[in-house]
Amino acid sequence: MEKLEICAAALRRHRFETAVVRDRAEAFDAMRRAVEAAAPATVAFGDSMTMRATGIVEWLRDDPRYRLLDGFDASVPRPERMEIRRQGLLSDLFVTGINALTEQGALYWLDMVGNRVAPVIFGPRKVILVAGRNKIVADGAAAEERIRTVAAPRNVARHPDFRTPCAVAGRCMDCDSPDRICNTWVRMERCFPAERVLVVLVDEDLGL
Repeated sequence: MEKLEICAAALRRHRFETAVVRDRAEAFDAMRRAVEAAAPATVAFGDSMTMRATGIVEWLRDDPRYRLLDGFDASVPRPERMEIRRQGLLSDLFVTGINALTEQGALYWLDMVGNRVAPVIFGPRKVILVAGRNKIVADGAAAEERIRTVAAPRNVARHPDFRTPCAVAGRCMDCDSPDRICNTWVRMERCFPAERVLVVLVDEDLGL
């Protein structure tokens, strides 16, 4: 828990709203309270194993107070799913995870399409991010290393139809594959406006 508190203190100095919780159940409670406080008409999300582990998406889908823009519904044709993700840029609230974050309070992502990171940067009035303790690293170099050697290869492994060198090698090969998922780096160092972004840190290993 000490590492989480160090990270949380740095995030607060950087004007992020921050919550430290013990497990995924407490994470869900913190996220639910934040959604209810924001009272959004529309909610969108970017794919995240950590986020899904909390159960927040199912709760949002079942609560009639909110219109959930689900751009990951496999029953919907891909062009329509992409259009829903575009609509997420103007949702009232956006929820997703984080690839890595540092003890100095910086957040890191590496994204394929950008639908996960773009709304974090700008658009939705409120953003909720959730990360397990396994995502916290010492510094920026360690964050990028974690993403290249852990998050990205394991994410590709979730998609057996993606044929990239990292699926075989287990680490980033800086490929030019048409299935490459490593297209856009984002590093977020400060929150503006203050507390627009809530970061929920979970004292549990979650996600990729």
